[in-house]
Amino acid sequence: MFPNAFKYEAPTSVDEAIRLMDEYGYDGKVLAGGQSLIPMMKLRVAAPAVIIDINNLNELKGWSKVNGKLRIGAVTRQAELEHATELREQFPILSRTARWVADPLVRNLGTVVGSLVHADPASDWGTAMIAVNAVVEARGPKGERLIPIDEFFVDTFASSLDENELAVAVHLPIPTKPVAARYMKLKRKAGDFAIAGLAVQVALDSDGRVSEAGIGICNCGPIPLRAVKAEEALIGERLTAKTIEDISKLVPEDADPVSDLRGSADYKKDLLRVFAARALREIAEELQGKVEVQ
Repeated sequence: MFPNAFKYEAPTSVDEAIRLMDEYGYDGKVLAGGQSLIPMMKLRVAAPAVIIDINNLNELKGWSKVNGKLRIGAVTRQAELEHATELREQFPILSRTARWVADPLVRNLGTVVGSLVHADPASDWGTAMIAVNAVVEARGPKGERLIPIDEFFVDTFASSLDENELAVAVHLPIPTKPVAARYMKLKRKAGDFAIAGLAVQVALDSDGRVSEAGIGICNCGPIPLRAVKAEEALIGERLTAKTIEDISKLVPEDADPVSDLRGSADYKKDLLRVFAARALREIAEELQGKVEVQ
């Protein structure tokens, strides 16, 4: 099916893009990677009157380290992050998440920031950004603001961005301690959304105890969720077999899945428990010598 007719705008600066968003309001939609918007337009689920294409804005491309954060621009492709070997030690969640997103065609065009703005509860990137406590940088007619990821998702397919605000980047804290991460999900077939998924990142103190823990839950609620109870219980603990078993049982307590064709709610919760145990065991093994597994 072909999309409805629309007007095409290609701004040459972020300021112009924001001016166009302010001018067209609800009728205008921003095009970054287009991996959600274009299929929705072809199915006529979405029919924007105006497309504002930000792909030519050089200031939104690539990444840099600024003020203790990794700043990833809004049109940085997922495949770029997947293959960025220089980021893997400090930001392992990026490559480990990217490889699970759909297929190479999608990753070659899709963007992390675009995925966040789409606010799909099955977003792999939304889940991963919760695990690393990311912050979204937004810019609009009133200026710039930073939105913590826990305040960014407000409902299914709804973010806290104003209608005339452009998400220009996402910021990831730079770890100062040894860190490891995993992203795991189960899907019915290649390229499908997750039945359930889990992102885990853990940093250790010099004595091998957990100093920072982030756990994001994918497609088990109206928005990407945080496993708050498990995170709190991890802090100060060593990653022993007993700790891992106990923590993994806490993860499903913060999930709210529904039973559907992909599986029952109980099944999805148990998947989260299994993923948590598996991820924490692998993280402990990766950081061997700095953690104690009994």
